[in-house]
Amino acid sequence: MSANKPYRVLFSAGESSGDQHAANMFLELKKHLPDIQGFGMGGAKMAQAGIDIRYDSGAIGVIGVIEVLKHYGEIRRALKLMQQLASAEHPDLLVCVDYKEFNLKLARYAKKCGIKVLFYVGPQVWAWRPGRVKTYGNATDMMAVIFPFEPPYYEAEQVPVRYVGHPSVDKVHPQRSKSEDLTLFNLDATQAIVGLLPGSRANEISRLLPVMLKAAEQLKSQFPDVQFLLPQADSISDALLQSYLNQSELAITVVKHQPYDVIQCCDVVMTTSGTATLEIALLGIPMVITYKLSPFTYYLGRLLVNIPFIGLPNIVLGKAIIKELIQHAASPENLVKELSLILTDITYAEQMRHNLEQVKQQLGAGGGSKNMADLALEMLQIS
Repeated sequence: MSANKPYRVLFSAGESSGDQHAANMFLELKKHLPDIQGFGMGGAKMAQAGIDIRYDSGAIGVIGVIEVLKHYGEIRRALKLMQQLASAEHPDLLVCVDYKEFNLKLARYAKKCGIKVLFYVGPQVWAWRPGRVKTYGNATDMMAVIFPFEPPYYEAEQVPVRYVGHPSVDKVHPQRSKSEDLTLFNLDATQAIVGLLPGSRANEISRLLPVMLKAAEQLKSQFPDVQFLLPQADSISDALLQSYLNQSELAITVVKHQPYDVIQCCDVVMTTSGTATLEIALLGIPMVITYKLSPFTYYLGRLLVNIPFIGLPNIVLGKAIIKELIQHAASPENLVKELSLILTDITYAEQMRHNLEQVKQQLGAGGGSKNMADLALEMLQIS
């Protein structure tokens, strides 16, 4: 490579969390290489970081077999575009961020083109399909994993792997103090404050927000002075969110772009499964996890997944420290039962906070984005 030619990195992020991870990594890369160029598939956070977005991933950030089938045509179009970018522009490195099946296909194609592949956020082989380790190993040059217990799964199959730390450890920091946020959000600290985190995907909102709203209404009848907060995900439009909120007479304070300030104000949070559960854990806030999938996706998952939990805090500690209300158990009544217990049983809530502190300790000191940037520099052979 000419000394005057900047390095070029192709990024592929298909979901909201991946968009943030890729953005943070690229910002760290620019500290070492100010002229480095990033382009590819992602969202607003990557664009803000200076990555040239060739395909907006907002239309394909779905989960579940049925949902993927419904969006199959658009997903296929996105994959074809990314493959064309890889072959036509031949970047120095491809960074695949999560979005497993899509990025596996892209990684295979890039390898055939002679492009180095760094896969960020390894597939959860410890939960299902452990045989996929070799499959991903054949398609990548390096697997970057975010949980400390993951490397042995790859090392056993001689797949190059690096534990880089969980990116949430670095980013989960409120912008203000709790007292400042309580004032800003017009909250009464002497009364219960409950958070609603219905997800960052449209299909999560449609399945879970109505259940959460009904639970909130029932909780309001038990605790008349309870207050509700909802941090709106960047990937969810005002129109979609309001279409559900307008069906409820509850007063719910919706806050944009400040999820950690919202969460720190809460006494308890009802949340979807996923990265949000770890973020809540890092802030030490008691929670209840709920999730619903299409019946077929849920049935298929029951057959394939070989761990007893879906909540990441439970998985990290290997025990049920947070109540999980999944599929048929995800009812307003069950949510209210757990929320009420947390709000009224001081010992129960304190034990949960203690367990969440253990989760935080397990995740380590952070530095995930910097570690990812350093790993990318190694692969670009820059000392």
